[in-house]
Amino acid sequence: MRFGGIVKSWNDDRGFGFIEADQGGQEVFVHIKAFPARAGRPQLNQRVTFEIELNREGKKRARSVEVARPARTSKPTQNNNPAQWGTASLFAIPAFIVVYFVVALLWRVPNWFAALYVVASVACFGAYAADKSAAVSGSWRIAENTLLVLGLAGGWPGAIVAQQLLRHKSNKASFRSAFWGTVVLNVVAFVAINSPFLQALRA
Repeated sequence: MRFGGIVKSWNDDRGFGFIEADQGGQEVFVHIKAFPARAGRPQLNQRVTFEIELNREGKKRARSVEVARPARTSKPTQNNNPAQWGTASLFAIPAFIVVYFVVALLWRVPNWFAALYVVASVACFGAYAADKSAAVSGSWRIAENTLLVLGLAGGWPGAIVAQQLLRHKSNKASFRSAFWGTVVLNVVAFVAINSPFLQALRA
């Protein structure tokens, strides 16, 4: 027997949440493995249908969860989906390349800076890919703070590419706000470290 409800709460890092059934009663536990792979990541207030089974402790949990298709509307939706955000985000990389070369022309930039950004970006992309794989399989996730620190350390270009190509961490507003904060801090630190003002203070 299938029931209807909405995703009332969801912990994306741990891969589980609770469904509020239409008929009321106690909220039903649901794990990411109960969703079909094609459904993508569950969202708050997302309408679903599901079956109920008992776990080993005799508590209810959802299984065979299906995402209910939203009704079509005549009005076009606003252009604020994650893919479009990701496309716009890619402009940050060429913009930083311009900043990098301007700083290099005006002041001396050590060669290891470029190597640092490349290595950190590759490591950051790998971390996003591993976290995406863990999210799909329902295994242990990489902490968001770890991803943010990798970006702050210079891996944010790789993170932007991963967000676009893997469609991962591209629709969570709180994470995106924190991520862009680390990007700004990293760029400001890069300019400040290579500025003559800071070099004069060192002297």
